[in-house]
Amino acid sequence: MSIDLTLHRIEALLSRFPPYTRPTIHIAGTNGKGSVSAILTSIFLATNPPSSVGRFNSPHLVSILDCITIDDKPVSQAVYMSIRDEVDKMNFREGTGASSFELLTITALLIFERSQVDIVICEVGMGGRLDATNVIPDDAIMISVITSVDLDHQAFLGSTVSSIAREKAGIARKGTPLVISFQNHEDVIPVVKQVTSGIVTELIIAQPAISRDWDEQLDGPEQVKFSLSPFQSPPARPVLVQGSPSEPPTKLLLPLQGDHQLANLGVAWTVVETLGLMNSSAATGAESAVLTKIRSLTTGSIRRAVEHCTWPGRLSFHSYPPEAAITEQSTTRMTVLVDGAHNQASSQTLADYIQRLLASLTPSRTKITAGTGEPRTKPIGLTYILGLSHSPPKTANDVLEPLLKPAQTKPPPISAHSVNIGIAIVRFTPPEGMPWVKSISPSHLANCVRALRPDVDLHVAPDDEVSHPNNQLNDALAWAAKRTADFDGDNLVVVAGSLYLVADFYRALQK
Repeated sequence: MSIDLTLHRIEALLSRFPPYTRPTIHIAGTNGKGSVSAILTSIFLATNPPSSVGRFNSPHLVSILDCITIDDKPVSQAVYMSIRDEVDKMNFREGTGASSFELLTITALLIFERSQVDIVICEVGMGGRLDATNVIPDDAIMISVITSVDLDHQAFLGSTVSSIAREKAGIARKGTPLVISFQNHEDVIPVVKQVTSGIVTELIIAQPAISRDWDEQLDGPEQVKFSLSPFQSPPARPVLVQGSPSEPPTKLLLPLQGDHQLANLGVAWTVVETLGLMNSSAATGAESAVLTKIRSLTTGSIRRAVEHCTWPGRLSFHSYPPEAAITEQSTTRMTVLVDGAHNQASSQTLADYIQRLLASLTPSRTKITAGTGEPRTKPIGLTYILGLSHSPPKTANDVLEPLLKPAQTKPPPISAHSVNIGIAIVRFTPPEGMPWVKSISPSHLANCVRALRPDVDLHVAPDDEVSHPNNQLNDALAWAAKRTADFDGDNLVVVAGSLYLVADFYRALQK
């Protein structure tokens, strides 16, 4: 099944339902959309009185329900099925031929409209200009947002970062502001300026948050540092965010992991600040009401909201198996880092994070029983479990190389440790409602891995697509557990390469 990017079908189908009127923040970008939407959700829930917040993210993680949330909770199966059935019947009756994502988008918009949520945060599925979410009426969009733009989905969006930026800038709406993240590619912002000139009221470039020292008076006692044995999750990062130049920077604690989250927090902060300055007297009733709530936010309420923000599946730590699943026959517990890195940019972000994380560890020492008897540093066991989607022209090498062969131009950050790498390669479960998504065969990925790391310890699942991907992941986790049990040193397991594989891991956790 191919993807036909057009708004004709969804416009025709949506016109058969009452108008969508919820005040909406529309977010496009290659990476960072979900994190920005999660931060914004936490902040808007902290208004006084609390706002009701609808959020639409794609793809879903574990279940189709978790991509449509109200107040940070997935909609119920009953609500989803009732409205989805209504949308499906209308699509059949009108002969619209809408795609599964178009049907899902309309379902989400109807759920939010009928729930009369105060504000909706809507993430673009792919691109922007022709994405199904761009059917939202102009008068419902309060502000448009573009996060980090990089290479991905080139077959649909163009082969260069500039062409991709042009597609994402297509979400700009007449008479509204657009906030854009700091960009790694210098040609992105000029393209967005060109596309949006004469459309948006203002193009605002969000400044990333910056790291700062821990402030015990404000932050409380300094949190315990990251450790693998015993496991201690990485602490929140103390940061400064700069809004209006006339105001002093604000000190926050950022729990979302990775340097890229500094830019995402800067975007979310800029969105909230921009909305807070809007003139509510010129807004519609629903928009005016939510703007009044947003102006109730204080530095303290925003600080608490950001500090409690979570975004599963993106640099998230877990213990596996869960404590409830430990038996006498299975006592090896692993620290597992999961991340949906699926393109070259996000893979590089993950690689950089892992290297800095391991470099922060205090070396474990052991005595050498022979020779000099001098203490030596124990190695670290690093086991990847990888599964990638087939999405040409992106290649497996694009995603694997940053993880397995870090750039030689960078100084090695793990000076005190040696790292023993093992890699398991599996398929993932095809996501519900997305039959075009296919995983790359494990044998092909294995060949790519061997070319990058010929001496690596390798576990390769069968290519057979009939075998259940969950069984492949379970076998890989068992292999990783044996590596962990046999290894004399700290261990970390990393599940990455596709958000769909991360979803399989969460299903394994639930079992």
